[in-house]
Amino acid sequence: MPLEHLLLFSFLLFSMGVAGVALRKNLLVILMSVELMLNAVNLAFVGIARLVGGHDAHVMVMMIYVVAAVEVAIGMAIVVNMYRQKDTISVDSFDALRG
Repeated sequence: MPLEHLLLFSFLLFSMGVAGVALRKNLLVILMSVELMLNAVNLAFVGIARLVGGHDAHVMVMMIYVVAAVEVAIGMAIVVNMYRQKDTISVDSFDALRG
């Protein structure tokens, strides 16, 4: 598969993720869209690493996987806490951040 196709597919996935974050109101869909953007970046890194032949991009991919796992764990904890407070996961119902 040529690098251009990988990068185009990565761009399309990233664009779908940005649209999901910008347009959706459900916190779970927003978290999934962020995951989609991280996976699109991973795909671009792997495609470029295959072209260049180095291992630096593979290290970056592993770091992004770690960041994605932490984002899921912390994000889901925040979503569960917000759901317990308001009984909804709509972004519109959380207009103020108070302690």
